[in-house]
Amino acid sequence: MEAGTRKSAILLMSLGEEGAGSVLRYLPHSIVQEMGEAMATLTQVRRDEVGVVMEEFRLETEQYSALHLDSRTYLRSVLNKAMGDERAADLLENILESNNSASGIERLNQLEATEVVEIIRDEHPQIIATLLVHMDRTKAAEVLEKLPERVRHDAVLRVATFGGVQPAALKELTDVLNEMLSGEGTKRSRLGGVRVAAEIVNMMSSTQEESVIKHVREHDEALAQKMIDEMFLFENLLGLEDRSIQLVLKEVESESLIVALKGAPQELRDKFLKNMSQRAAETLREDIEMRGPVRVSQVEAEQKSILVIVRRLADAGEILLAGNGDDSYV
Repeated sequence: MEAGTRKSAILLMSLGEEGAGSVLRYLPHSIVQEMGEAMATLTQVRRDEVGVVMEEFRLETEQYSALHLDSRTYLRSVLNKAMGDERAADLLENILESNNSASGIERLNQLEATEVVEIIRDEHPQIIATLLVHMDRTKAAEVLEKLPERVRHDAVLRVATFGGVQPAALKELTDVLNEMLSGEGTKRSRLGGVRVAAEIVNMMSSTQEESVIKHVREHDEALAQKMIDEMFLFENLLGLEDRSIQLVLKEVESESLIVALKGAPQELRDKFLKNMSQRAAETLREDIEMRGPVRVSQVEAEQKSILVIVRRLADAGEILLAGNGDDSYV
């Protein structure tokens, strides 16, 4: 357990059930899970260690009143140390641009894809693209699959060539969404571009994926190739380090893994098997061999669900995806 995680767990335990609950409900699910695991394994905490943690917390909170003097510089410094210059710059831009602006986009993420389609299908393609860019990748893919083919192809092209949106225009758009959905505030996602388009298309079914890429290729061969280069396929998991595979295995349900590997190349199966205990590997190998015929669509669905987990871990900085010769995070 990292020192910072241990300190956070000690602080939460010191707050009592009600206090800790009040804090945790404002944190992302992944952080809540991490804190829950840390608190569950917390043992043998000395009184003086608790005192040190509480004192550090008191000193930190006393500094809050001064943060407004140069809060952007402070935030930039913290993010740079935590994430590196490039990722910190992207995140800081999103934080500052979305700060204090209400948005109904998060409400779109909570709706069924069919409901979102009913809301946006008659809007201008550029508005649809703007909404897709700011939605969760998986939800955006579900919405795209349910849009008419012509609208779907046009939207992906616009996402791939999306250069950003003025804050005033985004605020106007989200104000309209607020009126329609009575949604609450949300954090802003990364802006569009080739990578965002690739991530969205990556989450679509293979048939839809091929159709979209074909259309983009007809429009712009180079753009289509850039999207393909950015798309992370299940076979690309071969390029992950063993430690990353082990982290992925902790997040994946066994049933999902069985079906996903049923349709995977032997080399990729071996990649997963060698990162498991001998007993677990033998059990998984037997389960795959004993499993009867599985529909290709089911295999693809489970593989894509695992890719969602992989991208979440990559976005959190826990694993590094093999890119095009660089070390950038995706």
